[in-house]
Amino acid sequence: MSRRIKKKARTQKVPVVGLGTPVSQAGEKPRMGGSRPPESERPPADLNDRWMAAGICIFLAAIIWTVFGQTLHHEFVNFDDNRYVYDNPVVQKGLTWEGFRWALTYGAIGHWHPLTWLSHMLDCQLYGLNAGGPHLTNVLLHTAAAILFFLLLWQMTGFLWRSAFVAAVFAIHPLRAESVAWVAERKDVLSALFFMLTLGAYVRYVSRPSVIRYCTVMLLFALGLLSKNMLVTMPFVFLLLDYWPLNRLSGPPVLRRLVAEKIPLFVLAVGSCVATTLVPEKLFAGSRLPFELRMENAVVSCVTYLWQMIYPSGLACFYPNPANHLPLWQVAGALGLLLAMSGAAWTFRKTHPNLIVGWLWYLGMMVPVIGIVQISYYAHADRYTYLPQIGLYLSLTWLATDLCAGWRHRRAVLGCCSTIILAALIFCARTQVSYWRNSESLWTHTLACTSDNAIAHNSLGAFFLQQGRLAEAVAHIKKSLEIEPYYAEAHYNLGTALFQQGQLDEAISHFQMALEIKPDYADACNNLGNALLHKGDEDDAIAYFKKALQIKPGFAEACYNIGSALLQEGKTDEAIVYDQKALQIKPDSAEAHNNLGNALLKNGGVDEAVAHFKQALQIKPGFAEAHYNLANALLQKGVAGEAIANYQQALQSKPDYAKAMNNLAWVLATCPQASLRNGKRAVELSQRANQLAGGENPAFLGTLSAAYAEAGRFPEAAETTQRALQLAGTSSNSALAASLQSQLKLYQAGIPFHLR
Repeated sequence: MSRRIKKKARTQKVPVVGLGTPVSQAGEKPRMGGSRPPESERPPADLNDRWMAAGICIFLAAIIWTVFGQTLHHEFVNFDDNRYVYDNPVVQKGLTWEGFRWALTYGAIGHWHPLTWLSHMLDCQLYGLNAGGPHLTNVLLHTAAAILFFLLLWQMTGFLWRSAFVAAVFAIHPLRAESVAWVAERKDVLSALFFMLTLGAYVRYVSRPSVIRYCTVMLLFALGLLSKNMLVTMPFVFLLLDYWPLNRLSGPPVLRRLVAEKIPLFVLAVGSCVATTLVPEKLFAGSRLPFELRMENAVVSCVTYLWQMIYPSGLACFYPNPANHLPLWQVAGALGLLLAMSGAAWTFRKTHPNLIVGWLWYLGMMVPVIGIVQISYYAHADRYTYLPQIGLYLSLTWLATDLCAGWRHRRAVLGCCSTIILAALIFCARTQVSYWRNSESLWTHTLACTSDNAIAHNSLGAFFLQQGRLAEAVAHIKKSLEIEPYYAEAHYNLGTALFQQGQLDEAISHFQMALEIKPDYADACNNLGNALLHKGDEDDAIAYFKKALQIKPGFAEACYNIGSALLQEGKTDEAIVYDQKALQIKPDSAEAHNNLGNALLKNGGVDEAVAHFKQALQIKPGFAEAHYNLANALLQKGVAGEAIANYQQALQSKPDYAKAMNNLAWVLATCPQASLRNGKRAVELSQRANQLAGGENPAFLGTLSAAYAEAGRFPEAAETTQRALQLAGTSSNSALAASLQSQLKLYQAGIPFHLR
């Protein structure tokens, strides 16, 4: 009887707890490549461990909030946030069927990630264009990914504190700043969540294989690929985990069978790669690197990421590609280090399997973004380390704890070191995240950390341009073009700045250069049309506006610009059609409402015009042009008091608005209501308006004459009117000349001119 029992005991399988529990039966070899774990790191076998795990989850959430909570008060940045959110009309509409179809087919931004687009649409549905909302979503997704990773690593390995430390470093390393604090990089945190969910589904499948569980793995993997195709390496990661800590290579499923098991996942990965090849390249002229330089940069970048992991200083949002071949010593040294580390990991693969798994995890997941196949104009990017560096954290943590296994005060030393490391990382990460608070701080810091950075100079210039700081904008954009002469966006921005400075000919040449480099540049077509329109060339302007609309059919600005040009040509009815089309495309366009109001006003529809001007101001309260046009319409209705108020509001928004200044002066000088007239103020405003207009505008001089007369300065009024008459005659403006002639008689008789 006893012999039968013993025989049965010899053939009985040792139960596997949690897929990674270090077994404790006598004679069993520990799976971790080191000694058996101490009591504090026993597998999750009792309630105390579960309470401790819950506390660790809370701790992870707390440190993530400590580092990234500040982003809730950050702004959008002009680094793809515009294309992803605040200038994207499809995304701004929230979740719609139209948006769903668009997300599935759109790839013009250089990526195909429909699920990421849908997440941005959901943000707009929930938060509107409040930047704090998308930032909150990023932080929540990152928190969920970090906590899931901790629980999965603990389940796979059975080591509570090691798993907690690895997850904490992943959660708050300064290299995470770009992935979490940048709204447009939603694809990182969203794909990371699906990475962890897919990993969890795979662990469940390994514990008890079934078709349903495998289909769950495939579904979650597909969702991850739809968030960011960098997850194509995930089947390879599963093979690594099969080796350690899942130990699937030690049983009946040999390597060939395990590879065959992953074939459906590899098929999904190949499909994602094919979809990616179909989207346009995200490269500008001159940024394509030769293969040799790409190989050099790839080798050096792998080592750069290692150094940044250890010493995360001087991190920037953009590192320019090298212009020339890298120094031979740098490439040889980096290659030698990578080979040495690979050799060490291979040598100790049996005693420390975590080393080879972690190292290959890092190298394998870096393959899609290392630059051998050039996907961008970056030498390297912090966000590319988001998931790959997990392998390094895992290897180093396990190696350090295994090497300290025989130390007497091991727990105290490791605990102290872990605390110091995490505290330092939290401090550095908080600082790094703070640079993402707005575009100015982001690009100023980037320029301080890098050199010859055309992207950073152009982006900082674009920010200054948006703020109206034209001199600073021009200086930075010109610096960008010195570094990269064939940079279409920089030519476009410089043209826009010069246009706002009134240098039309120079602006036109830069818009044309932008179109020569990038023929399908809709914004450059539109702005070139604007510059030509200001030069009085309506026909060519309309041609460029229509070309912009052809390139970008949903381009509302090009629509209402065509309306402006047609209105300038006197084609009011056609102008109204284009303005209405612009509002169909973008109902909340203040500019389209303002333009339509202008067209309706010229067509005699005063009340309708007033309604559109007011709608424009409701959408954009500080819109000086809408206040000015509303004031003009109110004057036609005889509501002089409201007109004066709107002229004044236009000048509050735009203090040097010469036309608003002139019209306000005219009303204060000539209003039929004596209580509203103010000759002294009218003179001040009119003199300033004439100065801004160059002193050669007969209409402005006519206003100054009326102001002088209202102030009782009749000799000056008569003299100014005569000068205005000469200019009106020169410009063949007979209607204005006749009006000025009648006013001159009044001034010569000592009578001010008042409207009836």
